Amino acid sequence: MDWDKLRIFHAVADAGSLTHAGDKLNLSQSAVSRQIRGLEEQLNTNLFHRHARGLILTEQGELLFDATSAMTKRLDAAAARIRDSEEEVFGELRVTTTTGFGTLWLAPRLSKLYDQYPDLKVDLMLEERVLDLPMREADVAIRFKEPSQADLIRKRLMTVRMCLYATQEYLNANGTPASVEDLSEHRLICQNTDSDQVGAGLNLIQTLLVNDVRSMLTVNNYFGVLQGVLHHLGIGVLPDYLVEEFSDLVQVLPETESAEVPVFLAYPEELRQSKRVAAFRDFVQDEIIAYRKTLKQRQS
Repeated sequence: MDWDKLRIFHAVADAGSLTHAGDKLNLSQSAVSRQIRGLEEQLNTNLFHRHARGLILTEQGELLFDATSAMTKRLDAAAARIRDSEEEVFGELRVTTTTGFGTLWLAPRLSKLYDQYPDLKVDLMLEERVLDLPMREADVAIRFKEPSQADLIRKRLMTVRMCLYATQEYLNANGTPASVEDLSEHRLICQNTDSDQVGAGLNLIQTLLVNDVRSMLTVNNYFGVLQGVLHHLGIGVLPDYLVEEFSDLVQVLPETESAEVPVFLAYPEELRQSKRVAAFRDFVQDEIIAYRKTLKQRQS
């Protein structure tokens, strides 16, 4: 198939209009229409349903659009890698991590990255699903377990523990538990045991629930748990990296905590020379060092 025809087809399918695609491609509507007709004749099929409101892809058109979309993404990725050979750090960087870590730890610190690299465009993808880095679903990942794929560069950043926290206002009103058994007299705020979360956090929650907790609030991510705790609703199971940002949190039953959870930064081997990835990696490592220093000062 003629690449030029495919390029024009992709623009038309994306715009849903010959006119809009022509404007984007700097071609006349008749020139765009001729290319589409030529492609349809070559494939011996209709790619669009034509009606007064515009164009809708046929089933065959959808198949071809999926293919041209994949091609476009690969070309964009190749162009980005070529640009990485230049001195300046700019362009899109797709970063994936969990909703809790991305919202509560990473996002508040990104201003420092933008101060240093104002032309960088970070696409922060927050979800519990592990995106496939070698298949380029993302460029960089921060994960709460060591990646198993061999073709990834990975670096251990830090460890996290799940602990119990409440506000002083809540404890003043409801008392401070002296033992795990005392939690039965308090409202426990935690992630639902059916939701995606690190295994160490789930194990801690299951251990706490043995004590027949009288009242609970369950949320499917740590951001929601944190909001419940900050609004004095109860005692929450939260990661210890929140202590630096939320000084109002008081740790309850300090001896009750989860096992350590390792945090890794990973990216594909093919991005080893990427200046955008290197800039983000160095930024995260610097922030981890600063975080550890603050933590030591709090503990001393």
